[in-house]
Amino acid sequence: MKYGRILIVDDEPQILKLLSKLLSSLNCEVSTAGNGELALEMIGKEHFDLILLDLRLPGLSGIEVLKEARSKSPASTIVVITAYGSVDNAIQAMKLGADDFLQKPFDLEQLRMLVRRALERSEALKESADEKALKALGYELIGNSRAIQEVKNMIERVARVRSTVLITGETGTGKEMVARLIHQFSDRADNPFIAVNCAAIPGTLLESQFFGHIKGAFTDAIEDKAGFFEEANKGTIFLDEIGDLDFNLQAKILRVLQEGEITRVGSARSIPVDVRVIAATNRNLRQMVEEKRFRQDLYYRLSVLPIYVPALREHREDLPLLINHILNKLAKTTGHKITGVSPEYLEILKQYDFPGNVRELENIIERSVLLATGNLLSPDTLPSEVIESAEVAELVKKTVENGLSLKKAKARITERIESKLIERVIKECNGNYSLAAKKLGISRSALYYKVKQYKIVIPES
Repeated sequence: MKYGRILIVDDEPQILKLLSKLLSSLNCEVSTAGNGELALEMIGKEHFDLILLDLRLPGLSGIEVLKEARSKSPASTIVVITAYGSVDNAIQAMKLGADDFLQKPFDLEQLRMLVRRALERSEALKESADEKALKALGYELIGNSRAIQEVKNMIERVARVRSTVLITGETGTGKEMVARLIHQFSDRADNPFIAVNCAAIPGTLLESQFFGHIKGAFTDAIEDKAGFFEEANKGTIFLDEIGDLDFNLQAKILRVLQEGEITRVGSARSIPVDVRVIAATNRNLRQMVEEKRFRQDLYYRLSVLPIYVPALREHREDLPLLINHILNKLAKTTGHKITGVSPEYLEILKQYDFPGNVRELENIIERSVLLATGNLLSPDTLPSEVIESAEVAELVKKTVENGLSLKKAKARITERIESKLIERVIKECNGNYSLAAKKLGISRSALYYKVKQYKIVIPES
């Protein structure tokens, strides 16, 4: 993972070599150009966070390159390089758009500080320019896989209409993010987005929270209060965990969808509301309908436009992109700058099923970053359950590839799990065989036999 893209423009090969070596050691991606014409061609084709530009160039002058570069790439930080004693040229360059200057011969520490400062400035500019889009497209939806692309395409399509949307998917897949994106890309983007966790509201407060109440409607109703639907008027209401919604309240939600109006608790007056409803659940609503635990008419009203958000195990090919994004995010919040992950680390994650999906991935990466002793994340920073789960998955894969019978395959997998379980319990018991045997529900002699059978290394007590 690189922390900045830098272009060095200088006609002296030894300077290019020196700067390239130094900046590469700072984990920057470095490109070079020996003249102004080539530099402008490169700037026209790709973005550079930082441009180090020598003012004395053959052909097109450094000042001319500066003017054109500033026009072509306004977000780039441009630092001009000038000979000792040529401060006037540097001042002129800064008036024309350069952000800073550097004198030859270089003070290497000064150069490092200048580069870091320049890259921070470039990052800040980039972030403010794209802030809305970047924050909306959070890590949950990062990916180039077909599965994620389909979700993004659906978001764009449903954002143009006003029908209700039902988002389904496991916990941690980013269902609320999808809802927020639909709202942001719709014609309601400038109006409220009200997110409601249906499972978190106490039953006694449900009606009041959703529809509001008038003063005196019940003991604690000391003043009139608007509910979620009124707060979301002209905007979007997101009903998360809709499958947990009280059955009796479902009929009243249906009425809002059908009539476009609500009635506050304690009042007889109907209040019109213009609200787009987006619901989400990790449950099987169709099955709940069959079991009479969810209203069929509400289900059909909600699922006009269904969107399925895939589990992380369904788009494992996006793992490198997601990991890179999370590492960049953590570098800003924790100050730990990790350059990437080892191939072994990535392979283990590719074998893991992620029951908590992207949310779990972020927790795993954060733990690894905090435990890391080097620039690369290695397997020893992963939770043991992740490693063990990946090992079992790999064992299953090899078993299938080797064409073993079900009986033999079951025996191998059972042995592997048993071996890992015994090893973990012994470690937890600090090598105390008697205590470990008791926890495992086997005799001490049986434990000794299995330790020998599986060649388990016992920690000293």
